[in-house]
Amino acid sequence: MTYKAIIIDDEKPARDIIRTFLKDIAEIEVIAECPDGFAGLKAIQDLKPDLVFLDIQMPKLTGFEVLELLENPPLIIFSTAYDQYAIRAFELNATDYILKPYSRERFGQAVAKALSRIQTGIAVLPELQKIIQSADEKEELLNRIAVKTRHKVHVIGVNEILYLEAEGDYVMIHTREGNYLKEKTMKYFESHLEPEKFIRIHRSYIVNAEAIERIELYDKESYSVLLKTGDKLKASTSGYKLLKQILHM
Repeated sequence: MTYKAIIIDDEKPARDIIRTFLKDIAEIEVIAECPDGFAGLKAIQDLKPDLVFLDIQMPKLTGFEVLELLENPPLIIFSTAYDQYAIRAFELNATDYILKPYSRERFGQAVAKALSRIQTGIAVLPELQKIIQSADEKEELLNRIAVKTRHKVHVIGVNEILYLEAEGDYVMIHTREGNYLKEKTMKYFESHLEPEKFIRIHRSYIVNAEAIERIELYDKESYSVLLKTGDKLKASTSGYKLLKQILHM
């Protein structure tokens, strides 16, 4: 039986190496090569591969962002030059990876394991969700956020964000261009956005300090934050104190 594979990597030499090594593996047919995450995401959705060789550090969309946007991901083999901390997380979650530069033997081992899992029908979604969670726990500040609407993928620069609003298990990202729902928590964004700029003013709101027009007394012990767009957000007592501290009011 032949299994369909897609290679997603922004470096052509890296894609060429994978193709070369796959020539010795008759069970795998490469049905597409993609030079970035946008093209890779579309190819996965359109072609429904059994296996994807996925780089992590790419322009447009990273490998992690591709995974976040997939509803029913295929089995993934990470082809990455990522740091050892991240690789350790992959190992703990039993997800295959090949660390660049890798040998033909190491590549063959990863593919053999992947084929075994495909043939036995082991579910991959729970493990990929753990991978995303492991990445989320790294305290790196975001410079962009990838979201998917019904018709397209949007990449939002953090400077475009006016404020974020809690929506159950999701967060609504408000920008001048529109509003976008993201399956993350407020706690995630609070720890991954620049704290001097994005201020948690309420359990339901994180506001971009640059979007604030003024702060008004709402009643005896609560305040409203008025944005330059005219939006008005409620600030809790602790949120108001944080605003005063950060904005030197």
